[in-house]
Amino acid sequence: MNDAVLTGGDPTLLRRLNTEAVLRAMRNPEPMTLTRIGKAAGLSRQTVDVVIEELAEGGWIEEVAPEKAVGRPARRYRFRSESRHVLGIDIGVHSASFVLADLDGTVAATDRTELPAAATAEERLRAVRTAAEAFLAGHPSARLGALSLGVPAIVDARGRIRLSTPIPEWSGLDLATAAGSWFDCPAHVENDANLAAIAEQWRGAARGATDFIQLITGRRSGAGMMLGGRLHRGRGGAAGEIGALALLGWDGDAVNDVRNADDPAAVFAAAEAGDTQAVARVDRFARVVAQGLAAMVLTVNPDLVVIGGGLSRAGDAVASPVRDHLGRLCLDPPEVVVSTLGTEAVSLGAVRLALEHLNTELFGALSTTERSPLPPVTAAAEANAAALDPAALTRANDRAV
Repeated sequence: MNDAVLTGGDPTLLRRLNTEAVLRAMRNPEPMTLTRIGKAAGLSRQTVDVVIEELAEGGWIEEVAPEKAVGRPARRYRFRSESRHVLGIDIGVHSASFVLADLDGTVAATDRTELPAAATAEERLRAVRTAAEAFLAGHPSARLGALSLGVPAIVDARGRIRLSTPIPEWSGLDLATAAGSWFDCPAHVENDANLAAIAEQWRGAARGATDFIQLITGRRSGAGMMLGGRLHRGRGGAAGEIGALALLGWDGDAVNDVRNADDPAAVFAAAEAGDTQAVARVDRFARVVAQGLAAMVLTVNPDLVVIGGGLSRAGDAVASPVRDHLGRLCLDPPEVVVSTLGTEAVSLGAVRLALEHLNTELFGALSTTERSPLPPVTAAAEANAAALDPAALTRANDRAV
């Protein structure tokens, strides 16, 4: 950070940066002494004392029982991850899923509710809100700081739905503004495949991968991309919408024949068992899916393809034929794996996104949804992370004394 910004003449900014430094230092699995906090944050004992007192009054940290020691033990403090919660919501055509988590990303509760398939835009919105309110009513101690919603739609940077084919009545809806009035906290909206990609990188099959394609295949098909470790949304949020190219057939007979079956899992199981008809059905499905994936793979040359959505329950029975066809179509075929998060990926991705926004808003810190930091998925979080220069902060505090 530019030292000129951090001067003794700007005490409000300096106090906030001191607080951010202490909070970042305390995102640690073990309680910390004041000396250890000061060393980790690059701050004097006097400054740490002031910040700790303010954070304790605000409920962000608490003193814990001292360790057994000879003489007077040092005071120790821990960050209260339970001081705020976030809510992730996955909204589909027929149902909505909910995940409540604390500031460490620890899941506190989950739920799922059916939605009316035929409903007006207002009725569907009201049904989601009512279900969310009922869910949170069962957890009265949760203090909500942010929520995120995943939808099968193209979403702009402000959280407005530009286009939704599965839920056409929501096209044009400013969902972020609408949901932001529900619980007196900010709401964020993102495409469901993008959120699934965020979740897989966070806690799923794509941990450690910097370039991968996330496929959702179930009642519908969609894709998201992580490039260079960050979500790639494109100019208007439509990146990955390869299924819109009708000639690829992602909404055609070969795919619908499997996903609209009475029991899609049974089709894959029969194919694995060698049933000739099932093998042919799965092969047609996999060939069409692989053609769409190949167009993306040949463009961005990713490390990995993660198959998620409802059909991912079939495991390698769905991944293996897609892998085979992709290998024939691509010059440098990536690894193809099945999601380890299954149908919870979108709601978990919504939690992850809400946590990043909340942490940035409250602490100005990079993604702190884990004890060890994760790469930021938004430019705002990355900028905030780069801005906090401990050396410049130390010099500014010295000048302020």
